[in-house]
Amino acid sequence: MKMKLPGAFMSALDSAMEKITSNLNLKYRKKHSSKADKMPDGEEGDIDEENELVSDTCILLNSGEVTSKTDSSIDQKEPLWVTAIQMFIPFLLAGFGMVAASLLLDKVQHWPVYKNVSEVYILVPALLGLKGNLEMTLASRLSTHANLGHLDIYKQKISLIVGNLALILCQAIVVGFLASVAAIIFGWVPTGEINLKHALLLCASSIVTAFGASFILGLVMVGVILVSRYLNINPDNVATPIAASLGDLTTLACLSWLASIFYHTMDLHPYLTSSSIALGLLLVPVWGWIASRNEHTRKVLFSGWSPVITAMIISSIGGLILDFTVSQFKGVAVFQLVINGVGGNLVAVQASRISTELHSISQPGQLHQNMQICINPCTAFCNKKKSRHAGTAQMLMLMVVPGHLIFSYTISYLQAGHTSFTLIFMVVYLSAALLQVFLLLYIAQIMTLNMWKLGIDPDNSAIPYLTAIGDLLGTLLLALAFHLLYFIGDRDSDVGD
Repeated sequence: MKMKLPGAFMSALDSAMEKITSNLNLKYRKKHSSKADKMPDGEEGDIDEENELVSDTCILLNSGEVTSKTDSSIDQKEPLWVTAIQMFIPFLLAGFGMVAASLLLDKVQHWPVYKNVSEVYILVPALLGLKGNLEMTLASRLSTHANLGHLDIYKQKISLIVGNLALILCQAIVVGFLASVAAIIFGWVPTGEINLKHALLLCASSIVTAFGASFILGLVMVGVILVSRYLNINPDNVATPIAASLGDLTTLACLSWLASIFYHTMDLHPYLTSSSIALGLLLVPVWGWIASRNEHTRKVLFSGWSPVITAMIISSIGGLILDFTVSQFKGVAVFQLVINGVGGNLVAVQASRISTELHSISQPGQLHQNMQICINPCTAFCNKKKSRHAGTAQMLMLMVVPGHLIFSYTISYLQAGHTSFTLIFMVVYLSAALLQVFLLLYIAQIMTLNMWKLGIDPDNSAIPYLTAIGDLLGTLLLALAFHLLYFIGDRDSDVGD
């Protein structure tokens, strides 16, 4: 009897444990089956990993395991403090890069090529806008692919990188050529005359600058996104500001150096400009063929030209305003790149984040029921229930004044520019900068959601339009600010010098 008691006891214990486990499993299935019933038809969720979902839809798919597009996934957001920390250092780097480019523009505006071929000023916003048309768009596309796990497979990663680099090189040459044509036309309108040597100089400088700068920045963007992926940092927050930090300085340095070389050699070696143009145009079909071999870049190759070309035209109009304003106020040059760059960087981050979220929860043409396109500015910035990115918009607006103060006083400390930093100047300048960013962030939300509803991928189309509009608004508001300062009597010895 004593030998049988432990066996009977163990048998009873096993039976009790089976009943407890069975009851727990039954409750677990009932709990999660009720959650599954609440999901939209045709959608499934990985309930077992519900507690492992992170708080941002941009990072939601990083593991490559959760691929469902459920309501529960879109109700979660990346904390604003995480976004702010990830953006702060790239934002400062971008700003100091723009300050360096501004200081360079302040110097090169006195070079003979800028004095004698004033149409080069028209090329400045158009070519510097390529970072928004091409490099930032490249960063946005690759950030989306990274967040969706497409860069985790080696062959797919190589195909995407090569295809995207070939695509931006093809687009850069074409846009560079068209930008030079626009500069020639805008230069012809006031005088009614075209200088053939100057026209060839503009065309060669634009094509070679666009190709060289896009190649360098494209490689940098690929490296930044791969490193961000490896360090588990959201590339949407860091890639576009870093593109801007190097984009302005690299492009302006290439343009000024090449234009100066072509200017000093156009009489001794006239074939140099024409051969550079011919070689650049001959490479277009080569890069286009390479880009067409990848299914993702093939779509952009055939359908992504209208935003890039339209953005180039808008930026060229901004360049025309810059050409006119610099002739009156030399101090505009040093601030033009800063105000345009800050606005473009901030709106590019917002557009990239919205686009990545849309890719993670739906398909182009299908807008989630909680997202509204037609909203007023107050809702876009203050109502977090109707506008899912209102908090990010507030954070980006808060960066405007501190950023411009840091960058402006850096310029002042280096004793650059042609403008004294008076209190009234800073008030007028910061007001123009705040208005620019406010309008850009509001336009970004409406434009991005509207493109998605129309079946257009905002990764390919939104940022070119937004950065070009930012260039136009920034240049226009800065010109108005200087005219206002002159009108109200802030005519220190530097203004208008």
